[in-house]
Amino acid sequence: MPIGVPKVPFRIPGDEDATWVDLNRLYRERFLFLGQEVDDEISNQLAGLMVYLSIEDETRDFFLFINSPGGFIVPGVFLFDTMQLVGPYVHTICIGIAASMGSFILVGGEITKRIALPYARVMLHQPAGSYFEEDEDDGGGYSCETFNELEELCQLHQDVINVYRQRTKIPLEILVLKMERDAFMSAEEAQIHGIVDLVGIEMDDLF
Repeated sequence: MPIGVPKVPFRIPGDEDATWVDLNRLYRERFLFLGQEVDDEISNQLAGLMVYLSIEDETRDFFLFINSPGGFIVPGVFLFDTMQLVGPYVHTICIGIAASMGSFILVGGEITKRIALPYARVMLHQPAGSYFEEDEDDGGGYSCETFNELEELCQLHQDVINVYRQRTKIPLEILVLKMERDAFMSAEEAQIHGIVDLVGIEMDDLF
């Protein structure tokens, strides 16, 4: 978090003392930003903010602005699940590019409340995994654990495909083909495919 961001006291049930939590003005207005690679740190931060703010007021919607080149599958799925868990609607707004896991987060917004601004781009692609490490004790090869992790990663990848299939208008066979390579779309094309619901609306109408 940047230096100087205000903090608010929050007491976890069961604790005697309150913990100071970072919360700036934009967060107070429910404006959240994913402006980097999807990794553990940003996913934990955004998920924590959503949960905290939902506890504070579950009637106000979130607006998640996305400009992300993609990232890792586990943090992305974690953030997606949190978006479905919290009570308020999560509006997702693509303001630059939503690529790979970025597009997965974009499509995870509340249906009818997913937006791409006019010059935004969306890209479907296989999400990256963070499991693979060579086994130094076995001559630099891959261990049995690695193959088990590969199987798990394949299952997660299938789960991601199923989410796209359920939340877009893309037929499964076309979706699988698109995710085998970089499939870039304009905002209008993303709307046609059901990845977003609206394109380039006026900000006054949005907020």
